[in-house]
Amino acid sequence: MIIVIDFGSQFNQLIARRVREHNVYCQVEPADISLDRIKELDPKGIILSGGPSSIYEENSPSVDTALFDLGIPVLGICYGMHFMVHALGGVIQRARKREYGFAKLQIQTECPLFKDMESAFQCWMSHGDSAIELPKGFVVTASTENTAIAAVADHKKQFYGLQFHPEVEHSVNGSVMIKHFLFDVCLCERNWTMTSFAEGAIAQIKDAVGDQKVIMGLSGGVDSSVAATLIHKAIGKNLYCIFVDNGLLRHNEKTQLEKRLVANLDMNIKFVDASETFLAALKGITDPETKRKIIGSLFIQVFDAEAKTIPGAGFLGQGTLYPDIIESRSAFGGPTSIIKSHHNVGGLPKKMKLKLIEPLQLLFKDEVRKLGLTLGIHEDLIWRQPFPGPGLAIRIMGDVTPERLDILRQTDTILLEEIRKAGLYRKLWQSFAVLLPVKSVGVMGDKRTFANCVAIRAVNSNDAMTADWAKLPHELLGKISNRIINEVDDINRVVYDITSKPPGTIEWE
Repeated sequence: MIIVIDFGSQFNQLIARRVREHNVYCQVEPADISLDRIKELDPKGIILSGGPSSIYEENSPSVDTALFDLGIPVLGICYGMHFMVHALGGVIQRARKREYGFAKLQIQTECPLFKDMESAFQCWMSHGDSAIELPKGFVVTASTENTAIAAVADHKKQFYGLQFHPEVEHSVNGSVMIKHFLFDVCLCERNWTMTSFAEGAIAQIKDAVGDQKVIMGLSGGVDSSVAATLIHKAIGKNLYCIFVDNGLLRHNEKTQLEKRLVANLDMNIKFVDASETFLAALKGITDPETKRKIIGSLFIQVFDAEAKTIPGAGFLGQGTLYPDIIESRSAFGGPTSIIKSHHNVGGLPKKMKLKLIEPLQLLFKDEVRKLGLTLGIHEDLIWRQPFPGPGLAIRIMGDVTPERLDILRQTDTILLEEIRKAGLYRKLWQSFAVLLPVKSVGVMGDKRTFANCVAIRAVNSNDAMTADWAKLPHELLGKISNRIINEVDDINRVVYDITSKPPGTIEWE
């Protein structure tokens, strides 16, 4: 095991994902983790994450410095490097010239993290502080034009620091550096796979649930389908799946999902039509966070009501993933800032009668897909593009009405048809339409129009933590636009979203 100490970086889970890509188990722990807990986990190595704080700020995050006396290799990244240098007697101060974005890293001395690499290559920086004096035993291993101390090492104690972020794709050789830390420094073994995860998760679910029943909200998406299958393998018919039609689904989705779920998953599945309840609650609501909270709360209320009809139901299953947690609250009590709430981790009533069981909460989307294939789930479910729990409500900017839902459903259907025809559906992370709260002037049939505008969003990503807008062919965009304007009433303009994440998020709300 490798543990990542959470100092507040938005890339904490990305660090964990990079470790797992090498089949080594990794989990994130809060900065206030006790020394006894670290000893109990018995990690082969510790990674100190980055973070937005300065080491000299009041209440800046810190971990028990006694971890440096455990004889365990440590890798500090950005703020994590600052903390290590400061804790061991070095000096950190505000940099004369801050460094954000790409930089050329120049290797100065031999270091196991840089084994078999070119002497200079691109890295990605994000810092306002820099190390100016190193603790005893440390040497500088790399620098950039603006940062003389860009990487450090105490080879004897196996302490390493990187001012840049090796976990992001922008850093050339970043994944290889982490690989060298895992296997050349920590001597880890490649023994964590989705097969081993499934075996452990099934055993844990059996132990936690016993003879009780679990209610599972099943949307037909990959997350809920894999979570349900995992729970089903643990407790069999004691799992009761509920598909809630919240009135916010895409065109014909309920029928399609019903066929897929019944055909592919041998489970107890009950279909509940709660569309009128959801639409009534959303009437006049335009604030994105309020929408999410209302939808999340109603989901739980529906489950709670259904639980009363199932004797012995004690748990509510959810397909919560790592990115859901990092974007919704401080992961595991750490200081990471909240970006937005998610329907399955936000807005839960305080008096909820069911205990949560979230077997996927330590996994990323690509890991969930691998797990699903391991569990034997049909590929049509595994490769379904992510669809948000709040559904089309967060793809309609402003008021959610039956009329606006109908417009968006027609638009979305055309978009996905053309994306599939172009052979891009499985290549894109997500592709969808957004109905904007504005109208624009147009000319159709020699007449002036004043109609709705829709935005097309298509992104490439590996884990939803970061994403880049997809460079769709102009011919394809033109065909999509023409079909939407010609076939959907009350739309006269189509725009394409070319915003990456960050600074934007994938969904608009």
